[in-house]
Amino acid sequence: MKKLTCHCGAIEIKIKLKEKLNDYYRCNCSICKRKGSITAIVNKKDLEIVKGSEKIKCYQFNTKVAKHFFCSVCGVNTHNLRRSDPNTFGVNVGCLEDMPTKELFDLNVRVNDGKNHKMDRIEK
Repeated sequence: MKKLTCHCGAIEIKIKLKEKLNDYYRCNCSICKRKGSITAIVNKKDLEIVKGSEKIKCYQFNTKVAKHFFCSVCGVNTHNLRRSDPNTFGVNVGCLEDMPTKELFDLNVRVNDGKNHKMDRIEK
């Protein structure tokens, strides 16, 4: 079980994990590039909002499929519903309570090409 919080503590999320998080990425789409979050994927059923659901705001753009969630008090992005797999959430690894800063900065992080997402391609 992992605990994820925003900066001000208004939002608290519990994540059930069967194994250790190990696939970390940064997305290069227009919003994620600006957020700069390191993200890990969890199953939708394994994420539970424990506190502050009324403080969570959602931002959507372009295809309006992905949902980017953030705290309305401190502005920190906590998680997002992924457009490539709506049965999963991307969680902001920096919001994990037990993630030491040095370990966060030493993670092996891949780039996810959200800038050229398959849902943005027009079929002819």
